[in-house]
Amino acid sequence: MPAKKKAAKKKAARRTAKRKAAKKAPKKKVAKKKAPKKAARKVAKKKVKRQPNPAFMRPWNISMDLAEIVGDKPLPRTQVTKKVWDYIKRNSLQDKIEKTMINADEKLKKVFAGKGRVSMFEMTKLISKHLS
Repeated sequence: MPAKKKAAKKKAARRTAKRKAAKKAPKKKVAKKKAPKKAARKVAKKKVKRQPNPAFMRPWNISMDLAEIVGDKPLPRTQVTKKVWDYIKRNSLQDKIEKTMINADEKLKKVFAGKGRVSMFEMTKLISKHLS
């Protein structure tokens, strides 16, 4: 048994010696070199002017009733709506209190199927019946 005790004491002495050595000599901090940062390249994208959908720009034939308001040349649906709004504003046909309603005059009554008052959302539906 004494041999086992001696071996255990030696082992313990080695451990404590390692611990003392570790405490005495602090580990040197190694400064890590950072990789140089690459400059972020921002590629300037060319601004492309947005192209309208060709289906919107298709010219439509206009009925005789609608031609009294917007003219008789074929126009895209967007331009027809724009010209009808110009007519409405020029003649003050938009309702003063309820802005979404349009009070039709004689020319617009023909387009609006005889209705004297139409909402602006229903207006486009009624106008589309006059395009072919």
